[in-house]
Amino acid sequence: MNKSILVSLSFALLMACGKKEKENEEYNPSATTTEATTDVSSYDPNRGEGKFHNVEIAATLDNAMATKGEEVAGVKCISCHKTTDEKLVGPGWKGVTERKKPEWIMNFITNPDPMIDKDPEVQAQLEICLVRMPNQGLNDEEARSILEYMRKIDGVK
Repeated sequence: MNKSILVSLSFALLMACGKKEKENEEYNPSATTTEATTDVSSYDPNRGEGKFHNVEIAATLDNAMATKGEEVAGVKCISCHKTTDEKLVGPGWKGVTERKKPEWIMNFITNPDPMIDKDPEVQAQLEICLVRMPNQGLNDEEARSILEYMRKIDGVK
């Protein structure tokens, strides 16, 4: 009896592992990358690649928005990013709003793939971190609130 249960469990495990391998084989990131995505000649390193062209930010921090950003980041970002300058899986966030324009940040966190493919700084960071940032499916409001939380981390009052 125990032997038949062990054989059944082993078979189920093999089937599950085999199915996962097949799923991974079917996924081909280059198949989802278009020629336009890899054309770096039109890439703007200050704005990034995406729909955000001009992000309006106030001189002072919107605390309510930053609090919402902290909540969203707690669910979608903090498992890979620290709020310091230390690397976890991805780079730390400290100082990012001083190094990058709001449009770049918003474009990257809402649709990282084209920027990973085109931005030399992101590609260099990928060589250090070794993991592509996944698209977290953030909507515009969530992305804007995360940007405000990043500003708070960087000391904007």
